[in-house]
Amino acid sequence: MQRIMLRAKIHRATVTQADLHYEGSCGIDEDLLEAADIREFEKIELYNVNNGQRFSTYAIRGKRGSGEISLNGAAARCAHLGDLLIICTYAPLSDEEAAGYVPKVVFVDDNNRITGLKKI
Repeated sequence: MQRIMLRAKIHRATVTQADLHYEGSCGIDEDLLEAADIREFEKIELYNVNNGQRFSTYAIRGKRGSGEISLNGAAARCAHLGDLLIICTYAPLSDEEAAGYVPKVVFVDDNNRITGLKKI
């Protein structure tokens, strides 16, 4: 049996940009992508802490060290500048893999700078 398990998350990142007319995606500071082990074009699930909306798109590389969290295309309608997002990825794991698996969690400050890394 396969279970869909949390693989990684960036916790409470602040939306810094929104561009309705850009090709759909979510631009994420490259430092955050690396810390969470999220690859460019990987599917991500986003949870808006401010309004409860949940949506999905794919990640693209933002400028390293910029603190960028940009919502593009239709995703730009799902949050306002300054809203807090939880950004997650999931992966199918066998029962054996899931038994010992620990996801990566990246904590950030108000400027989307890494404040801590944790495996939960």
